[in-house]
Amino acid sequence: MRVAVVAGPGRTALLQELAEDGSAYAAPTLVNDLPAAVAEHERAGPEHGGSVRWVWADTSTAYPPLLRAGVRVDRCHDVALIEALLLARGEAPAGAGSMVAQGAPLAQAVAVAPRAAAGRWPDPAAGAPGQATLFGPAEPGIDEARDVLGALVLAHADQLRRIAADTRPARFGLLAAVESAGGLAAAEMSARGMPWRADVHDALLAGLLGPRPGPGLRPPRLARLATQISAAFGGRAVNPDSPAQLLKAFATDGVPVASTRSGVLRGIDHPAVPFLLEYKELARLHAAHGWAWLDEWVRDGRFHPEYVVGGVVSGRWASRGGGALQIPRVVRQAVVADPGWTLVVADAAQLEPRVLAALAGDDAFAEAAGTGDLYQALAGAFGGDRSKAKVALLSAMYGGAGGEASQLLAVLRRRFPLADAYVEAAARAGEEGRVVRSRLGRSCPPPSAEW
Repeated sequence: MRVAVVAGPGRTALLQELAEDGSAYAAPTLVNDLPAAVAEHERAGPEHGGSVRWVWADTSTAYPPLLRAGVRVDRCHDVALIEALLLARGEAPAGAGSMVAQGAPLAQAVAVAPRAAAGRWPDPAAGAPGQATLFGPAEPGIDEARDVLGALVLAHADQLRRIAADTRPARFGLLAAVESAGGLAAAEMSARGMPWRADVHDALLAGLLGPRPGPGLRPPRLARLATQISAAFGGRAVNPDSPAQLLKAFATDGVPVASTRSGVLRGIDHPAVPFLLEYKELARLHAAHGWAWLDEWVRDGRFHPEYVVGGVVSGRWASRGGGALQIPRVVRQAVVADPGWTLVVADAAQLEPRVLAALAGDDAFAEAAGTGDLYQALAGAFGGDRSKAKVALLSAMYGGAGGEASQLLAVLRRRFPLADAYVEAAARAGEEGRVVRSRLGRSCPPPSAEW
């Protein structure tokens, strides 16, 4: 059973039961308590032949209010996420779906419905729905919610038609369901947060940087390193945070430096380099995950990042703020399980090569991938050197062909021609400006007119 939902003023909402093709077959129902209504539908779902699939404009804003009320849902159809998948195919969609690009009703549904779903309609106790504020426009009321619901229903039905018209509708339908499920998981993860011991984090920072400095001041360890850097440049005052000053200081000492990147500095023979490399590492930690980060992102013993589903072309997730997917190893000690709970680490190492073996139908590659350590299984082709096998395999998958990698890659191509051909076909398609699709139908963006 599919039910479209748009929140109204206060805790009210409009619910619209939908047919399998997405069309509405009954009048919308006005409910006075959205979380309670959703919870009731979830409980009654099995009695009606299956769980409810909620249809809303954007899970990231529609779902959190329900989670705050203690209500979880099993399934949804996220119009915004699915529209992104459909438009990435490079086709010109027909019907209501095309309105996203044209700025018509579906764009309104995607842009306005999240505000309603997030509970940001006016509180009836504060005045009549739609009553204007002194310095702002009137907030929409239940009539506007009906308009948004109508646009949402049309958009959803149009998306179902476009999915059915795909060359592989079953696969693309699965992709749409998985993407929407990811939206639910991301919202739940963001709401629940990650256990984070602020006291442990603070102690780690103090051990590496010294006591917390005042506003605008360097931590003691960075201040000492800055002094040592200036001393290494003959006592001249050099700001280690300024690439221009560093380049000038090196040039003054007769050491031409192309850039102040750590990889470049490691090849430079100068007494300031060791201090500068340490400074850069600690300064990066202080800026990205120091005390300011701790103040902003950790509250009540939890780290609450915002996860973004499909934030990368390949479908990988991203995060908005807090660097949730790039927590440095040194501060991960602050992630401590809540009392009575245990943290479980899932290592997906070497997963992508194994996926490639399956997709390419390369039996020889699959046999090697079936071992405990794929790189070690391939080492025999490289004189027993596991590191060379790893370089060759990653080069084959991600396009690296410089230096020794090209020689190693040639060995791998001879041994696993089907896997190599699979990757090469996708690469050639991309180079020619064609749309590359995953097995389920996720597509790379079509090239722009300037490409």
